[in-house]
Amino acid sequence: MEFHHIGIACKDIEKEIKKIKKIHDVKSVSEIVYDEKQKARLCMLSVENGLNIELVSGEQISTMLNRNITYYHICYKVNNISSKIDELVSNGAFLISPPKPAVLFNGKKVAFLQGAYGLIELVES
Repeated sequence: MEFHHIGIACKDIEKEIKKIKKIHDVKSVSEIVYDEKQKARLCMLSVENGLNIELVSGEQISTMLNRNITYYHICYKVNNISSKIDELVSNGAFLISPPKPAVLFNGKKVAFLQGAYGLIELVES
């Protein structure tokens, strides 16, 4: 697994981008897209040190935001999403959302698992 990005929950992506730009030298900002399958608005930012930050807004993260939790997930890029899911599940994780195409990643498959250190997203390379 290769680290890909962290996911941050937010109410307003445009406002969050402005806040992040006050703290970091933002190198790129993707288009804000709506992913019907994930029921979320999404945007990817890359900052000066190479860190990628995915901003996520939508109904599925509203409970987190109501409790002032903004850290959402950590994402890893994998070569074979099915075999990595099997490996993680055999080591105690459980599958929350099976692989499906993601708009933000040009249709590449993503899956979500709950692991020992929180929510893990896998994106197939």
